[in-house]
Amino acid sequence: MAASLPTVAFRPDLAVGLEVVALRRLLASKAPTLLVPVRAAFYQVIWVRHGQALHTVDFQRVVLGPGSLLFVGPGRVHTFDLTAEYEGQLLLFTEAFFARSDAATRFLHTTSLFQELRDVPVVLADRDAAVFATLLAQLATELRQAPDAYQPVVLQNVVHTFLLLAERAQRQQGYRPLDRSPQLTATVRFRALVEQQFQAERSVRGYAAQLNLPEKRLAQATASLLGKRPKQVIDERVTLEAKRLLAHTHASVKEIGFALGFGEPTNFIKYFRRQTRLTPTEFRERHVA
Repeated sequence: MAASLPTVAFRPDLAVGLEVVALRRLLASKAPTLLVPVRAAFYQVIWVRHGQALHTVDFQRVVLGPGSLLFVGPGRVHTFDLTAEYEGQLLLFTEAFFARSDAATRFLHTTSLFQELRDVPVVLADRDAAVFATLLAQLATELRQAPDAYQPVVLQNVVHTFLLLAERAQRQQGYRPLDRSPQLTATVRFRALVEQQFQAERSVRGYAAQLNLPEKRLAQATASLLGKRPKQVIDERVTLEAKRLLAHTHASVKEIGFALGFGEPTNFIKYFRRQTRLTPTEFRERHVA
């Protein structure tokens, strides 16, 4: 059995790369993707207008009350709350939809809303509920129009406004943004490389060489922004993927270890136990798929 967690692609019939879905309708549909943890290849914004829900993003439980916005970037594993009573909207979009310019691409990759340098981003924007409702209604209305050359630009502008207002609300509730600096650039680039290569490369030296940075400078950057050494960042990413595969697939411990670059199961078991204080089997028993 292959040790991999399937990635859900964006709906191929929606060429524009954007969808707005009422949570009530989505939850009532009992779609297969709601019943299991999902790794999506697109961006998700969950806005709860009424009620309360308990969502899970990569083993972190997140309580969403009225006015809450939850931002889930591509690749993260997310589980919907199917037991609670809540209403709102789900905004889905692809990178290709939003990143229509270099400036838009930079914004999407550096905004604190989808940035994994800190905890799962949740914004309480109850005071701005009417504004977010209006923007989502504008998107839904535009999506019902016949497609033309203006539609992608109009939609992207509305989504960009939505994200900017969410950023403002995030800062108003006390979030302190990371300063744009060479250290931030180095850390973001390092995290991106780890995301691409963690299954094959686990040495700080290898990543520093690719970034054309001395190991000491890379360590200073991650320590300043994350309070962690580069090796900790690498180990956390490997361990997260191991947890995902143990909890959400039926692959054997041996298969999972091999998929993560461990030639011997015993090496993987020792590594995982060192990181979590649990054996892979013990972790799996606590998080049955």
